[in-house]
Amino acid sequence: MLIDDNPKIKTITPAQITKVFYPYVIAKTEAGSYVNIKLSDQERKDPLFWESIANIAKAKLWVPIGEKFHQLLAYDWTYSPAY
Repeated sequence: MLIDDNPKIKTITPAQITKVFYPYVIAKTEAGSYVNIKLSDQERKDPLFWESIANIAKAKLWVPIGEKFHQLLAYDWTYSPAY
């Protein structure tokens, strides 16, 4: 089965982090739209998070985000705890 055929990934979209500036993280989705990533209070206060997200942006890595709420996901396209 191709990853795109997996029904578990329909609510996850790939995105690249394009801008990181406290307290905002902006990402560009695979479809080309820009979204403001919604961060938790814990993420906003965590200096290690900001360093990590800046490194991810610099490396131009694709990250999974929730399509509906635009949050960074701790899991990837192969597993969703909701299922």
